[in-house]
Amino acid sequence: MADRSLRGMRLGSQSLQSEEGIEFSPRKKSVYRTEEGTTFEVMFSADAEVPEFWSSPRTGQEGRLIGDDGELVEIEEIAVKPVRTHWDMLLERRTEAELEELLQERLEYLRARRGTRKSA
Repeated sequence: MADRSLRGMRLGSQSLQSEEGIEFSPRKKSVYRTEEGTTFEVMFSADAEVPEFWSSPRTGQEGRLIGDDGELVEIEEIAVKPVRTHWDMLLERRTEAELEELLQERLEYLRARRGTRKSA
C-alpha cells in the first residue's frame, strides 16, 4: 500500500461549491483616519450602526470616522442622566429638617426599647 499514492484533489485547498445563486448582503464602506493621517477602510453591513472609532488592522492605532465630505464625523453624545441615590429620592419627598425629626423619634424609640433612655 505504501507504493501507491492517493490521487485527486488537495484536501482543504479548493472548494467544490460555486458562487451561483449566492446573493451577498448589502454592505457599505466606512473610511477612518488615524492621528498620523493614514486612512483605512472597513466594510460594514448596510444596516449596521457605524462606530465613530475603529482600530486600524495594520497599525492598531485608533482611527476616527470620516464622512463623505472628507471631514471627521461628529456623532452626538446622548445625555446621560445622573444616577439617583436613595438620599436623592428621600430629599424629593421630605426636607432635611423632617428627616432629622424622624431620626430623633426613631432613636428615642430604640433607646426606650433597650431601657437606655438618655435625657436630653
